[in-house]
Amino acid sequence: MTGSAYALAFVVGLLSAMHCIGMCGGITGALSYSLPPETRNDRKRLGLFVLAFNLGRIASYAAAGAVWGAFGAALLGSGASPWLFEGVRWLAAGIMIGIGLYIGGWFPRFTTIERVGVPLWRRLEPLGRRLLPVTTLPRSVLFGMVWGWLPCGLVYSMLLSTPAQGGVLAGALYMALFGAGTLPILALGGVFAGQLFRFGQDRRFQAIAGLGVILLGLLTLIATLNVT
Repeated sequence: MTGSAYALAFVVGLLSAMHCIGMCGGITGALSYSLPPETRNDRKRLGLFVLAFNLGRIASYAAAGAVWGAFGAALLGSGASPWLFEGVRWLAAGIMIGIGLYIGGWFPRFTTIERVGVPLWRRLEPLGRRLLPVTTLPRSVLFGMVWGWLPCGLVYSMLLSTPAQGGVLAGALYMALFGAGTLPILALGGVFAGQLFRFGQDRRFQAIAGLGVILLGLLTLIATLNVT
């Protein structure tokens, strides 16, 4: 895995973060408002809880990335056909373009992939409920780890491109950096949920972010063609 792939994962997370506010910002905001008044009214302490939620979420992304990275290592191990390598890279570029189309609002059916994770989420959601109310930072991290498995088309799409990274650690870092890209906006969403939610629903911003991700996908595709 190259440094450019790491950077790509982070930038995609950054560009998709405002879309995430629309999907998950309500969860962050609700969790913030469920905290004791003394925590809610202390901006610094509230920020620590929101950060803990999100670090737990990113840890789950990294765990899923490690699993898919291991799958990629097995698939692309010694003896694998060069055409298989190219096919996986093409798939990763195509997924990136699909993510951009989805963020821009031009391909809403992209989220049908979320159905895959519904059975797992049905098992995990009760565990998340038992962690409420969140009153300590460790409990916040645990809740975030459950939240990280919430069915999400963007996360699943990034996971589908993870085998191209070809290793357990590479896959974990790839997904962790994607999560890190979403962190600034979603962390702020726990404190300024209403304002950011309205901004995230702006069609012009969605279009700009979507075009940015599509451009990244096209650049990945061009790089793949140059290697071929």
